[in-house]
Amino acid sequence: MGKTILTASHITKIFPGMKALDNVDFDLREGEVHILVGENGAGKSTLAKVMLGAYKAEEGEITLDGKVVKFNGTKDALEKGIVAVYQEFTLVPYISVAQNIFLNREYKTKLGLLDHKRMEAEAQALLQSLNCEYIDVKSYVKNLSVAEQQMVEIAKALSFKPRIMVFDEPTATLSEREVDSLFAQIHRLKAEGIGIIYVSHRMQEFPLIGDRITILRDGVKIKTVGINDCTNEELVNMMVGRDVSQVYVRTENKHSGVALKAENLCDYHGRVQNVNLTVEKGEIIGIAGLVGAGRTETAELLYGIQPIKSGQVYINGKAVSIKSPIQATKLGIGLVSEDRKKQGLALDESIALNTVAVSLKKIFPKFFLSYKKIREVALDYKNQLRIATTSVNKACKYLSGGNQQKVVLAKWLSFDPDILIFDEPTRGIDVGAKMEIYGLMNRLASEGKAIIMISSELPEVIGMSDRIYIMHEGRMVGEVHRNEFDSEAIGARMMLGTGGAKDAEG
Repeated sequence: MGKTILTASHITKIFPGMKALDNVDFDLREGEVHILVGENGAGKSTLAKVMLGAYKAEEGEITLDGKVVKFNGTKDALEKGIVAVYQEFTLVPYISVAQNIFLNREYKTKLGLLDHKRMEAEAQALLQSLNCEYIDVKSYVKNLSVAEQQMVEIAKALSFKPRIMVFDEPTATLSEREVDSLFAQIHRLKAEGIGIIYVSHRMQEFPLIGDRITILRDGVKIKTVGINDCTNEELVNMMVGRDVSQVYVRTENKHSGVALKAENLCDYHGRVQNVNLTVEKGEIIGIAGLVGAGRTETAELLYGIQPIKSGQVYINGKAVSIKSPIQATKLGIGLVSEDRKKQGLALDESIALNTVAVSLKKIFPKFFLSYKKIREVALDYKNQLRIATTSVNKACKYLSGGNQQKVVLAKWLSFDPDILIFDEPTRGIDVGAKMEIYGLMNRLASEGKAIIMISSELPEVIGMSDRIYIMHEGRMVGEVHRNEFDSEAIGARMMLGTGGAKDAEG
């Protein structure tokens, strides 16, 4: 590793009612990956945004190559070669991949027209360097999967030829192949002397790419350690400030009858093909599979977001027709969506209004609304779920990712559905918040709720499920019971579609 290129000294950042960063120091060297960790609300993203010029600190200073710099916005940081790849995308959906990559920096022909040919060729080369040549540079971004959009974000960042790159949860939506490609790219960037600030919760990634780790808790820097200088357990303890002996908590529940059964489900796009599954009351079933295997599409069929082409769904033994989310909700089905910002929350509305969004009729059967009652319900769930906020009147867009996810959970808890589908419930949130969500899922199952959990993190699926269905290319290719769980066999079947687990359709 080379010399120090960036230093943030004594950074203090205050938001109304809270100190997000308190006298934090951080530095980055040439050719290193410096990982930032901490629970949601610890200050990681805030510190990154101060270094990116998105936020102005009340105290402290940033030096670049030994000289103090002042950023009046992200454009200033960009001009100095500091580029970000955010977890939440900044792409424009209704223009092409190539146009997104070169947005506001378009190449022009001698006649002053847009030089699409050149932009498409360069975009193709960037995507090829990420092993993503399968992404069509002429395609509208809205037609890409979440994982493909993430790779376009990374390609866009690389197009700036940066000196410093900030990655915020870049692998949260990527398949194993795409993660491998990204890490290979990160190693290449390191070899070129680029400094990388990497914000992540996935501890298994740290030794693969990292050099140093800085731990934040409640806006305070706890420690900076070398990648091999502390165990995962010590790291978690520093992050959450308490001893963490067991991450996954499961109790044995009695399963009292089939709550939901799906027979030969197919969609209109070929992404779900003859899917069969059942979930009993008091049971957690996991659906494991790679990105694009059809897991989210199956959830969208069960919740009425996408129309069912053929097949049948049964609720408590009775055949039902689910043609919309409203119908699904009336049948007692709730969906904690993979994309909380688009489908889970009204971001501009308050925590209180989001909490009661689905349960208004239940709370106020006579249609006379009481804001006092709404506040009471929201405060109850704020305390139950430990949502970090100064007020339930605060808009959800001002919350950290983990706290936004807790508001989505509060919304469904207040409605009290019999069947809950969790689609990537812990995507982009820290280990402390994950443990709280696992505890909540376990509690719901023990109360007799039927739970379907979709996750890209195999340890999570294995840790929380009573049974696991394995999906590959739109089909259920395996079903495994808890006493038969084997991560290698499940992983092999996820990737290849064959071997190592009981055939789901046999």
